[in-house]
Amino acid sequence: MGFRLVLFLCFFAAVLSGKLEELQLEPDQPLLRVPVSQEATVRCCYRCQDSPEVNWIKNTPTINGTTMPDLVNFTENVMHKPEGEKDGVTCHSLVFKSVSVNDMGLYQCKLKHGLLTFFSHGTFLQVYLPLEKTLNLSEGVKNSIITVEGVLLLMCVLIPGTMLLCKSKKVNKLDRKTEREEENIYEGLNLDDCNSAYHQIQRSIQQGPYEDVACCEEDIQLEKP
Repeated sequence: MGFRLVLFLCFFAAVLSGKLEELQLEPDQPLLRVPVSQEATVRCCYRCQDSPEVNWIKNTPTINGTTMPDLVNFTENVMHKPEGEKDGVTCHSLVFKSVSVNDMGLYQCKLKHGLLTFFSHGTFLQVYLPLEKTLNLSEGVKNSIITVEGVLLLMCVLIPGTMLLCKSKKVNKLDRKTEREEENIYEGLNLDDCNSAYHQIQRSIQQGPYEDVACCEEDIQLEKP
C-alpha cells in the first residue's frame, strides 16, 4: 500500500512538472491609465502547446486593503477577444468600449490547464477623470502671454536698476560740488594773517582781563575839584 502511494505521488509530480513546463506565462503590463468614457484593452499572454480554458478575474480593492476576486461578466461594453498565436505566444484581450470608475481594479487571466489552474500577473486598470480647462486658449495666445510676461519681468528688473544708477550719479555730482565750494572758501584766506590773529588772541588770554584796565588808567588824568 505504501509503495503504491509513493508511485502515485511520483507520477502526479511528473504530470505536474510536465504541465508547468508546457504552460509559461508572459509578462503583463503592470498599469493601464485610461480617462473616463474611453476605450481600454487589457491583455494577457502565455506559451502553451495546448489551448487552456481562459477566464478573466477582477480583483476589486476593499476598504481594509484586501481584494475581492470576481469573475468578469462579458457584456456589449466588456468583451473577450482571443488574438491567436504568434511566434509561439498566445494572447487574449479584455476590451472595454467605454470605461467607468466602477471598472477600476486588477484584472488577471485564469488559465485552466488540465488539473492545474494558473493566474497571470495581472494589469491594474486605473480610471481617472480628466481635468477640465477653465480657459480654452490656443497655442498662439499662450505664446503671446508668455512673451508679455517676459517683457514685464525685464522691465521690473531694468527700471529699478536705472533709477538707482541715476540716483547714484546725482549723489556723486552733489559730493563733487560740495568739495569744490569748500576749496573755494579756503582759497581767499591768507595763512599769515590767520596766524597773527591767532597769536594775538592767545596773548590776550594769557595776560588776563585786568592788565588792559591798568594800562587804560595810566592814560586817563583825573581833574582836580
